[in-house]
Amino acid sequence: MRLFTAGWRKVGEAGPRRLLITAMLLIVALLLARFSWSLPFTDTAERALYDYRAYSLAEQVEQDERILMVVYNDQTLIQLEKRSPLDRGLLADALANIDQMGAKAIGIDILFDQPQSEDAQLLETLQNMQTPTRVAYAETETNELDIIYDQQQYLDAFMAELEGTNSGPASVRLTATSGVTRLFPTIEEGIPPLLGRSMLMAAGEPAVEQFEGYEGAIRYRLPAVYGDPALGEEPTYGVPNYTVLTIDLFANPDIAPGLASVVEGRYVLIGGDIVDYDRALTPFSAFNDPWTEQGGRSVNPAGMEIHADTIAQMLDGVRLKQVDDWAVWALAFLTVVAAALTALLELKSWRVVPLLVAQVAIFIGLPFFLHAHGVDTHGFPAFGPALGWVVAFTGVTSAARAATAVQRQFAQGALGKYLPQSIADEIIEKPELLSLGGEKREIYVLFSDLEGFTKMSHAIAPEMVAKLLNRYLEMLSDVVLEHGGILDKFIGDAVVAFWGAPISRPDDGERAARCGYAIWQAGEAFRKEVEEMDPTLPKIGKTRVGLHFGEAVVGNFGGENRIQYTALGDSMNTAARMESGNKAFKSSIMATGEFATRSGLDWWRRMGRVVLSGRSSPVDLYEPAPDFPEADRKALAKANELLDTDRDKGLEMLQEIAARHPEDEALQALLARSHDLNEAGAHVLGSK
Repeated sequence: MRLFTAGWRKVGEAGPRRLLITAMLLIVALLLARFSWSLPFTDTAERALYDYRAYSLAEQVEQDERILMVVYNDQTLIQLEKRSPLDRGLLADALANIDQMGAKAIGIDILFDQPQSEDAQLLETLQNMQTPTRVAYAETETNELDIIYDQQQYLDAFMAELEGTNSGPASVRLTATSGVTRLFPTIEEGIPPLLGRSMLMAAGEPAVEQFEGYEGAIRYRLPAVYGDPALGEEPTYGVPNYTVLTIDLFANPDIAPGLASVVEGRYVLIGGDIVDYDRALTPFSAFNDPWTEQGGRSVNPAGMEIHADTIAQMLDGVRLKQVDDWAVWALAFLTVVAAALTALLELKSWRVVPLLVAQVAIFIGLPFFLHAHGVDTHGFPAFGPALGWVVAFTGVTSAARAATAVQRQFAQGALGKYLPQSIADEIIEKPELLSLGGEKREIYVLFSDLEGFTKMSHAIAPEMVAKLLNRYLEMLSDVVLEHGGILDKFIGDAVVAFWGAPISRPDDGERAARCGYAIWQAGEAFRKEVEEMDPTLPKIGKTRVGLHFGEAVVGNFGGENRIQYTALGDSMNTAARMESGNKAFKSSIMATGEFATRSGLDWWRRMGRVVLSGRSSPVDLYEPAPDFPEADRKALAKANELLDTDRDKGLEMLQEIAARHPEDEALQALLARSHDLNEAGAHVLGSK
C-alpha cells in the first residue's frame, strides 16, 4: 500500500469540488465499462470488435455433409422466365422427388403469402409428404417489414390446410442489430419455433433439446482452405460450407433419381439464393478475403444459409455459454479500481506506460480469450472497459494534478521564478537538487549589458526608467527561460544566466549559444520598440553579450531565512569581462574558445586572441556570424593560425579579408589588434 500513499494524499488535497468531479468521473467510467453495448456512442465500436472476434476466431471446416441447400438462383429464374413469386409448380415437383430420397427433414424458406395458380398442386404435395417438412411462417407483429395483414391472412389459411400432416409452420424470422444477424431470434409466445430448430425437433434430433430457450450468438464458420503451399499447391478457398444444388435438378424426373445419395440422411433447406432477394449481413460481411474473392462465401449470404448455420450449430451442440450479469458488473468495477490504483502509483511515466498498456490489452483481449473458449461474447464489453479505464484514470490523475499544481505554484514562488519550467518540474520532484550549499560544476555562463543605459537613466524621469528597465529585463528573461537557462541575477540592466546546473543536459552548450544570439536580437527589438514608443527619448545603445565555459561553485547560499541559488567563481568574471570587451572588439557578442568549441554550432568565426583585464592567461575569441561567407570563415581561421607561426603572412591574409568586408567593424578591430600582439600572440586589452 505504500506505493499508493503519496498519490492518495495528493488526491485528498485536491479540494471538495475536484473530489466531487473525480467521483462523478468514476461513476461515468463504471457505467461506460458496464453499458457500452447500449450507449449510442460506444455500441458501434463494441459490435465492430465482436464482428472481428467472430471472424478472426472462426473455425475453418470441411463442407458439412449433414445439410443440403436446394436453391432457386438467378439462372433458374432465367430458365423459368418467371422471377416473383417463385414457381410453386417446380417446387411441388421437386418436393415430391426429394420426399422419396430419405432426407431427415425438409425446410422451405419461402413465404406462401399470396395466391398462385400452382397452389393446389403444392398443397397436395405438402399434405402427402412422408418426410417431416417445415414451411416458412411469419406474422405482422414480429415481421412487420416482411408481411402485411392481407398476406398473413392468406398465409394462415395456407397453413391451416396442412394441419394433421407431416408439414407444418416454422418461423423464418431473423434478428438483426444494426442490420447484421448475429443472434438466434428471440423466442416469442405464439410463434412457431425457428426453421432450423423446428426441423431438428421434427426429425427427433436429441441435440436440439439443449438449445431450449437459447437466444445467444450464432456460431458462424469459414470454409476450409484446400491445397498446401508448402507442397507447391495453390490454396483454394472456393468450396462453400454446404452443398448447394439448384431446384430444377430435383424437379427433372431424369436427373432427380441420381441425386438420392446426396439427399439421404441430410437436412434439406429449400429457398432462394438470388442476388436481390432475402439477403442478410453477418459478422463476416465487413471483411473481404480470399473466401469472398473465390466464392467460398458471400458477403451477404441468403437467409436460408443462416438457417443452415443454426442447424449445424445445434447439431454440434455448440450452445455458447452466457456471461452472468454479475460478472459483467465485476469487470466494470475492476476496470475502475485498476485505473484508479494505477493513477495513484508514484512511478515515473515510462514505468507506468507498460502497466497501462498491459491493462488496456487485458480489457480488450479478455473477450477474445472468452470467445475462443466457447463463451458468447455478444454483449460482453471490450471497448467499454478500455474507455472506462481511460476516464477513471483521467479523473484520478486530474485530482492529483490539481493538488500538485497548487504545490508547484508555491514551489515556483519559492524558487523565485529563475528556473525554466522543465528544470523547475524536475527540482519539484527531486528537492534535494536545491539543498543548501554548493558544488563545483562545469557551466556555460552568459553575461549581458545594455550599453549607455546608466547614462540615459539620469536624463529621464525615474518612472520611465523603471518602466523601460522592467520591459527590457522581461524580454531578456523570457529568452533565457525559453532556451532552458537559469536566471542567476539582475545587476541593474545586466543579466547573468548559466546552463549546466542544477541539471545538466547534453545540448546545454547549444542552448546557451543560441540564447546569447537571441539576447542580442531581443536587445535590438527593444531599441526599436522604445524609439517607436517615444522618439524624444535618448537613443538606447545595443545589448552586448559575453559567453564563457568553465568551472564554478553552484548552489544555494545564504541562511535559514533567505537563500539565493547562484554560481560563484572566475568563470562568472570571465563572462563579464568578455561582455565588456565587446566595446573594444567592436562587436555585440563574443565567446571564449572554451565555450564555442563545446556549443556544437558551426557559425563561429575566429576573432584572435586577447588577454582580458585582470587576467594573465590569454583567451581565444569567437564571434557568432551565421551569415558570414563560409570561404572567408575558413580563411579567417587560417589567418589566425598564421599569426602564431608566420605573423606577416597572417596579417596579410587578415588585410585581404577585412578589405572584402569594409563595413564589418569587428573585422577592422581584429586587424588593428593583430598589429599589437605580445609574444604569446595575444593582444593585451588596455595596452594602448
